[in-house]
Amino acid sequence: MQVTDVHHAYRRHAVLRGIDLDLPPGVLAGIVGENGAGKSTLLKILSGELRPSRGAVTHRGRFGYCPQDVVLNDALTVRQHLEFFKTAYGLADLRRAEELMAALRFTEYANTRAGVLSGGTRQKLNLTLALMHDPQVLLLDEPYQGFDWDTYQRFWDLAAQLRDAGRSVLVVSHLAYDAERLDQLYRLNDGRLHPHMSAAAHTPEGAAA
Repeated sequence: MQVTDVHHAYRRHAVLRGIDLDLPPGVLAGIVGENGAGKSTLLKILSGELRPSRGAVTHRGRFGYCPQDVVLNDALTVRQHLEFFKTAYGLADLRRAEELMAALRFTEYANTRAGVLSGGTRQKLNLTLALMHDPQVLLLDEPYQGFDWDTYQRFWDLAAQLRDAGRSVLVVSHLAYDAERLDQLYRLNDGRLHPHMSAAAHTPEGAAA
């Protein structure tokens, strides 16, 4: 994914003031920013939900997006969600989805309605729906929200596996948790992306426990 000189304003209020980002294959990157920094606007533009006032976002290959707010139908079971998205993605089977369910440890909920799932399990399903078509570019918005510690670790293992398989992965978060796992880390401030300290050398403060 390549982001070039992206600007956006709401009337006279400039939110993004020239965002440039190159996310090549095989990179696990992160963007952090305080509330009001423009993360929501940037995410909408990166996902194609909003057109920038100026600039461009391009990506090649399949695109996956896991929003912070889960997009589930409470009346449908987990498997019915997977079948629906299998049709939408034009997939031949649910093999990849079943692998993800096993990795995230919620296979036993396949026939459970989404409306009675815990918040963490709903987020597991949300993440599975974004990954089940094996996207080459993946945008994750606070993807570990509601996860317990074991699932949180499994998420990062999965993210590393995707990176090692040549996928482009971008995690957007409020705080720089586990920044040492990232290849690139940026802070969104004053409408611009600023390279953070070396991700590999960073020791996160207040990491999840």
